[in-house]
Formats: sequence, C-alpha cells, structure tokens
Amino acid sequence: MSTLTPAQMEEALRAVGETRYHHLHPFHEMLHSGACTKDQVRAWALNRYCYQRIIPFKDAAILARMESTELRRIWRQRLIDHDGEIDDHPEGGLRRWLALTDGLGLDRAYVTSMEGALPAVRFACDAYVAFVRERSLLEAIASSLTEMFSPMIIKARVSGMLKHYPFVTPDILRYFQNRLSEAPRDADFALDYVKKHATTPETQSAALRALEFKCSMLWAQLDAIQHVYVNGAPAPGAWAPGVALRDAAA
Repeated sequence: MSTLTPAQMEEALRAVGETRYHHLHPFHEMLHSGACTKDQVRAWALNRYCYQRIIPFKDAAILARMESTELRRIWRQRLIDHDGEIDDHPEGGLRRWLALTDGLGLDRAYVTSMEGALPAVRFACDAYVAFVRERSLLEAIASSLTEMFSPMIIKARVSGMLKHYPFVTPDILRYFQNRLSEAPRDADFALDYVKKHATTPETQSAALRALEFKCSMLWAQLDAIQHVYVNGAPAPGAWAPGVALRDAAA
C-alpha cells in the first residue's frame, strides 16, 4: 500500500462504509420497510440498548488518552450529548433511547439490566470498548467514523418506521432526530483528525482496519438479532415476546 493523499484517504474510508456499513444488513431492510413484527422491533431496540450504553464508556476511554487540552474539550461534548446534564437539560441520547424502549412497551428496568440481551450483542459491545482502550488513539478515533454514514440510515429509519408502524411516533424516535446534527459534527472532527495523523502506509492501513472493525461490530449485532428473532434460533435466557412488558403495553 502506497501513501494516500488526504483526499484519497477520505475516499478509502468512505468506501468502507459503502461496502460494510450495516445499512446493507437484511434486518435493517426489514425494519425500515415495515416487514418486522412489533416484537421484532422490540427485540432490536432492547438489544441495541447494549450498544447505546457503552457509547460513553468508549468515549471516556478515548478522552482519557488525549494529551491535548484542545482535543479533550472537543471530545467531551460526546459525553454530554449521550449522558445529558445532571438536571437532564439537555436530555441525553441514552435517555432518548429509553424513550424508544418505553414507547415500545418494554419495562425500563429490564432493558437497563440487559438481562434479556443476546450474548453475541453484549460480547460485540465489550469488544468495541476493549478496542478503543487497547489500540492507538488514531485507531480509536478512526473507529468512530461510522458516524459519517449514520445520517443516511437515520433518515431511512425514521421515515420508514413512521410510515409502516402505527405504534411508532415521532416522540419515541427523537434519539435519531438529534443524531442528524450531532453525528455529522462528530464525524467531521474525527475525519479531519484521521487525515492529519494517518500519514504513512502503516497508519493509514491501521485506520482503515479500525473502521472495518467497527462496521463488523455493528453488523454482528444485527446478525445475532436476525438469527434469533427472524430465523427462530433458540436463545436461552434472552428476551422473548410477552416478557417484561409494561402494564400499558399493547
């Protein structure tokens, strides 16, 4: 691999998303087209909470490795975006995700306990936190660049779910509305960092592999959800339809 120019590096990073990002996964195609049952939507939201939960963990791990005050000031906004403030103004992304699981009729304590989450989903999330702790800062930041691709999937998700599922409302999807502005801002910063610091064939290859890893981690979660909740594979101990629903759930 020869050294890429910054423009070529950006092109290579975007090519990873075009071929590996989970917008291509069959389960997302089902979810956005209205082909999922309500229980399949519930299973997706419950398991995806595991990923939402570890986002501030991975961002705190990255923040702790930054020696530059300027970098830390910028990166810490991600923690605020996800955790919110002490008085919950503004509301954080994790609380907005729980508004989704609440709206789908799932018991909040059960969701946050992750008792019913699929082991493969939890393992994938743990692997991501370990990755950003153990790899170089460049690789950790490069792994976050899936945010370059998230607006396209968010737009398809919001429009598709509102169109096809009568039990979905704009209010319970407010997590995604906020991400339409947060993700591009975060991606622009991370992309600029990677292009400035990945300047050799070795560092550029490492950054590309880091993004591939993150895409695979997101894909693996959907593989597990589809295997159990679409294909019907047994999953002892995992959430099952009818379990842990709030009293008002339909």
